[in-house]
Amino acid sequence: MSTVVDVVSQLLFPETIERLVIPSRSNESSENRGSIPVDILDTPKEYIFYMDVPGLSKSDIQVTVEDENTLVIRSNGKRKREESEEEGCKYVRLERKPPLKLMRKFKLPDNCNVSAITAKCEDGVLTVVVEKLPPPSKAKTVKVAIS
Repeated sequence: MSTVVDVVSQLLFPETIERLVIPSRSNESSENRGSIPVDILDTPKEYIFYMDVPGLSKSDIQVTVEDENTLVIRSNGKRKREESEEEGCKYVRLERKPPLKLMRKFKLPDNCNVSAITAKCEDGVLTVVVEKLPPPSKAKTVKVAIS
């Protein structure tokens, strides 16, 4: 009996993106890894992830899909210092810290098309777009004449 209730409740009250897209916790210490702040926008056609990644270029960031439905965003946390070509030049003060190693994981809903994920990094903001699959077609009822 409970399985029927579970099925009916799933049909009437489907899970929302807030419950399906859950960041996982990293086992590494907080001093070695940072957390990327993220905004997630749910549109009718796609999910859009916005993350602040100041000081990182697109070559410093990796966006992958693991286990068929887990979106993973990583950075090695290295920043290149500007080097002067003149001899005798050196830094007198280094206050800007390099970014931390970053990693976030998100479990994607079943309606995501993981083969159609795009990402761009502009002005310190990483934007990842995950397209949604079209909804399954509704069952048609065909009236058959009885002779």
